[in-house]
Amino acid sequence: MMSVTSKSIDFVGKNLVYGGCFSNASFDRYTVRNYAKVNSKGFLGRGHGTSNSICCKKRSTQCRVSSIMNIVESTLNGGTQSIQGLTGLDLKSYSETPISSTQLFDVVADDLQMLNKNLQSIVGAENPVLMSAAEQIFSAGGKRMRPALVFLVSRATAELLGLNELTAKHRRLAEIIEMIHTASLIHDDVLDESDLRRGKKTVHQLFGTRVAVLAGDFMFAQSSWYLANLENIEVIKLISQVIKDFASGEIKQASSLFDCDVKLDEYLIKSYYKTASLMAASTKGAAIFSGADNSLSEKMYEYGKNLGLSFQVVDDILDFTQSAEQLGKPAASDLSKGNLTAPVIFALEKEPKLRDIIESEFSETGSLDEAIELVKGCGGIERAQELAKEKADLAIQSLQCLPQSVFRLALQDMVAYNLQRIA
Repeated sequence: MMSVTSKSIDFVGKNLVYGGCFSNASFDRYTVRNYAKVNSKGFLGRGHGTSNSICCKKRSTQCRVSSIMNIVESTLNGGTQSIQGLTGLDLKSYSETPISSTQLFDVVADDLQMLNKNLQSIVGAENPVLMSAAEQIFSAGGKRMRPALVFLVSRATAELLGLNELTAKHRRLAEIIEMIHTASLIHDDVLDESDLRRGKKTVHQLFGTRVAVLAGDFMFAQSSWYLANLENIEVIKLISQVIKDFASGEIKQASSLFDCDVKLDEYLIKSYYKTASLMAASTKGAAIFSGADNSLSEKMYEYGKNLGLSFQVVDDILDFTQSAEQLGKPAASDLSKGNLTAPVIFALEKEPKLRDIIESEFSETGSLDEAIELVKGCGGIERAQELAKEKADLAIQSLQCLPQSVFRLALQDMVAYNLQRIA
């Protein structure tokens, strides 16, 4: 094992990035992520490789990452030593090596910065009221995870297929995805009568229900117009299905409130409609615009779908384990409204009393608190954690078709970051 700037990196063969079989190729993601972070902040531009410095000034992120990988590859001595992948993810190990959202998106920071600038002009700057409503969501502390997924998959697949830089269609797709996500949040808050989103007042609380509904409608319409202008029928169908899925998910949820006979499969279908569908479309669409074949784009779809399902399960666990202050909304809000999620579904299998409390719609004082304690006390949380890990494992397996790069590492870390929230 060789030392690179006092940080050890293990490799599996010399054709780490651009060739060979990728299924067993892995290296220490924390080391390379930190190494990438150092270089992304101008390390190469301070006398450590003049040509790289000039190149990076011109070509930003893509060149920056190529420089990192070239330096890493130059240290190889032909040795091979395998490192375990992320299958069989262990919650405890990831709680000991925390990942921040800032670290996750370091390698696409320039892309996200450009997206943030473009969103304001895209969301109809000619209509100040709608723009103010949308800005309330944009500025509410979101991590831009979905467009970040677009950029990460775009760069990971573009590198594989020989593209030097992202296309305008990659960037427009990321903007469309964020607009659709924002529109769905605005409408969700109206339907759920939520007063807070990430600790801030919701759009309908500030501007009224009428403006909130119109703002969401406008953003859906605006995103659809930009989607049509991409002139790719496969992507148009893919993203249009997402908007349909949102409505299907809301209808499915509304029709099963306080229904203690809801099955896990039904919960997962609803979770796919409401959360995973958009992530899956984001990752598959990104691969399509890189020119990926059907096999690769389907793998990226599976990655996004299973990551989205895992995220939703984790969110539903946190609804029971975190405080209102941590959540930015009331704790156990789904249960109180009769929306039964994975922890409750698992708990219902073991605790008959829980059924009686839920079917009474918490009519007695203190019954909601009692229901929460029953969910926690009979293994509902633990079994939901296992479900989140199962979907995370499937997401990781879908990345094995990609060559190793800082972008694939970030996609892997996205899975670990999610599980870290319940570690």
